Amino acid sequence: MALFAIICAGASAQKEERRERTIDEIRVEAIHRAEVGQYPLIGLDPADVKEAFENIHTSDKDEWAAGFMRVADRYFNEAKSLEKSDPTKANADYIRAWRLYSFGRWPIPASPGKQRSYEKAIEAFLAHARFFDPPLEVVRIPFEGKEIIGYLRLPKNAKGPVPLVLAVNGLDSRKEDLAESFGAILPFGIGYLAVDGPGTGQNPIKVSETADRMLSRVIDYAQSRPEIDKNRIAMHGVSWGAYWATKMAIVERTRLRGASAQSPPVDKFFQKDFLMNSLLGNREYLFDQVPALMNILEGVHSLEEMGDSLPKMSLVHQGLLGKPMAPMLILAGVKDTQVPIDDEYLLLSKGDVPKEAWINPQGGHLGRQVGVWPDPRIFKEVIIPWLVKILQGPVN
Repeated sequence: MALFAIICAGASAQKEERRERTIDEIRVEAIHRAEVGQYPLIGLDPADVKEAFENIHTSDKDEWAAGFMRVADRYFNEAKSLEKSDPTKANADYIRAWRLYSFGRWPIPASPGKQRSYEKAIEAFLAHARFFDPPLEVVRIPFEGKEIIGYLRLPKNAKGPVPLVLAVNGLDSRKEDLAESFGAILPFGIGYLAVDGPGTGQNPIKVSETADRMLSRVIDYAQSRPEIDKNRIAMHGVSWGAYWATKMAIVERTRLRGASAQSPPVDKFFQKDFLMNSLLGNREYLFDQVPALMNILEGVHSLEEMGDSLPKMSLVHQGLLGKPMAPMLILAGVKDTQVPIDDEYLLLSKGDVPKEAWINPQGGHLGRQVGVWPDPRIFKEVIIPWLVKILQGPVN
């Protein structure tokens, strides 16, 4: 609660509409989002969400985690008992448990209970992944005395090295989410390597002006694998992951065939006025966006420090925007309140090669539009086809 108190104190002058949702408001909104398949409750059964909230009465983070773990544990234990007798049901239960555990740590594992829920989410996902065909490989890449943990899957029966997508998550999603989604690219003869972006999940470093070095190390690793075509590597990122995809399209343009980026922060997002007037108490985000954002930044512990630190991450401030870059697909929603559409228009106008854009005039963050353009449809109909095109095309 200390972090929330710091933020509230630093934001005392903000208007009433900038406040975070109460726990009762979160309950109503979360159940609604589960019912309509809206992030961050995509794939969660509304009945499970309602059951979890029966034991959540305050904004205490451990109470939140316990409520969702209690429901998830039931599915996880059932799955373990059914692995041999009914593997299909066991796998479905593991998926259900993973999604519940993951929401139990959402948006970040900022307490012992939420950390435990996150650990259980990884355990449940890896139990689910044991059913994958082709299999999922957990890779551990040495990095600055620590390690980068990633999930690698390659298509079956490949003849020769295969193209690869390096996938990076956003602020509150994780590599597990990406690994689940990117199974859809395997039938096209393309593999994927999913990693947590700086400051998130199991990543060994936090966000800083030089944190892209970690992703360069992942590219080094991918190019070292004989099963992977080192000349056919692309990137995909969502939100904060899209920031890294955009930066890497510049600093690693010679090693990337292209990058797809959903709502990448570029410049205006990082300015203090956007932080105070759009991100603080943002209602498109379910709750605690600013605390989650503060948590991923290196050396930042207060709202004031955050306001001073964020501008350094701007690609304009870093002198990168406008330099030569790899081809890109930019996806965004005009009504996005979390990353300003101005950033996407700026990005589209810079660089040395044409970019492709998918801009939803009625879309919010990531271009999503409830009931019309949900996340899975955008992924299947826009992102996957573009990545396939860019990776299967001729090498220059």
